[in-house]
Amino acid sequence: MPSAHGEGRVSAREAIAALTGSFTEHRPPEHPARADGPLGWSGYDDSRARAAARTGEEESVLYGVATVEGLSCVLVSFEFGFLGGSLGGRTGDRLEAAYALAGERRLPLVSLVATGGSRMQEGMIALIQLQRVARASARLRAAGPAQIAVLRDPTTGGGWATVGAGADVVLALPGAQIGFAGSRVRPADADPYAYSAEGQLAAGQVDAVVPAGELSGTLGRWLSVLTVAGPAPAPAPVPAALSGTALPATGWDAVRQARAAVRPRAGAYLDAYFDFRLPLNGDRCGGSDPGLLCGAGLHDGRPVVYVAQCGTATRPAGYRTAARVIRLADRLGLPVLTLIDTPGAANDAEAERAGAGAAIADTFAAIAAARVPVTTLVIGEGGSGGALALASPDRTHVTADSYFSVIAPELAAAILKRGPAEVRATADQLRIRPQDLVDLGVARSVVGPAPLA
Repeated sequence: MPSAHGEGRVSAREAIAALTGSFTEHRPPEHPARADGPLGWSGYDDSRARAAARTGEEESVLYGVATVEGLSCVLVSFEFGFLGGSLGGRTGDRLEAAYALAGERRLPLVSLVATGGSRMQEGMIALIQLQRVARASARLRAAGPAQIAVLRDPTTGGGWATVGAGADVVLALPGAQIGFAGSRVRPADADPYAYSAEGQLAAGQVDAVVPAGELSGTLGRWLSVLTVAGPAPAPAPVPAALSGTALPATGWDAVRQARAAVRPRAGAYLDAYFDFRLPLNGDRCGGSDPGLLCGAGLHDGRPVVYVAQCGTATRPAGYRTAARVIRLADRLGLPVLTLIDTPGAANDAEAERAGAGAAIADTFAAIAAARVPVTTLVIGEGGSGGALALASPDRTHVTADSYFSVIAPELAAAILKRGPAEVRATADQLRIRPQDLVDLGVARSVVGPAPLA
């Protein structure tokens, strides 16, 4: 059917057709409705009738079972042309039924969101639908299946604060308006960038901005990764080292090799390890850390979740993102791979104000509580607790061009009131070489390069 909306805005069924190979619509039982709704709002029935005539829909949400790139899911699609995609009592019925269907079928839930928020003509009855949606989402999360939200234009109000922001993976279309405050209620001097898909990505609220033409393929890859694998998956295989660096003779040699500019970094390791990978971005508290790469991908056709430091001091937002991702992997039964490479946690005043200690503690707790196996490879610097927070207690391996230390040798010497000339000797005393870490039982092995074919 042709679009009933303005330029660039598609209908619920057009959005479904663009993504799916098949779609079987479901409908919940319809309850008798009072004339003009629960509030007796004069003209409400007429508004609904006009919306139905304009869109061909009976409500602002459709749902059913669909295939995307050949993979099954429960799909929800909002019809913005029906009273602005707003949430009312019958919308709540449909959303609650969609979450329940995903739980019953053990299928991921994909929501194509376009909404202006709660429906004014139903007052508080509309608003309490947010509680129903939150409860249904929590039940599905407890049952296991993943929730993926695609934010269309606009995604505001309670729909953003429940179906959208409450999903495990949040994707957005370029330029989409996204925010709890819609355009008619936000401050007049508000920065429009903060309410855009791109602004929400920068603030760590969105995992990726995906062009419409790439959305089907991206969703298909996510569905292939976010499968519920069960409570006891095999550990992620240890990546091969990407350099043939020899073991260091001294502690200071270990430091120099780990800090070498030519040493392979996390991005190269992830590219070599994964068939493809998809990003998970941001701490959902307003921050992201470009020095920490998180996401999920396929390794030899098998889903693995990853958290990888990129050689910079890890910031609180990075640790919070890591904890979020590790807990998602644990819920879905997916093994985790962590790559360690950091001089340590960020320790500037901004990091302290952002809760560095609490964020690091939360990451320690996420790994400690994980029921799925966590595999760790130290690929560069292992700086103190900022590195250890991401390390597996029993599956940590090291490369020949890495070290792991209670603190950087320079700082250790300063704490011990030693001069600069004693830094190298201090590095030896700390026993931070890869082979030392194996001897001490901190690491299982020194990993070498992959054998030549």
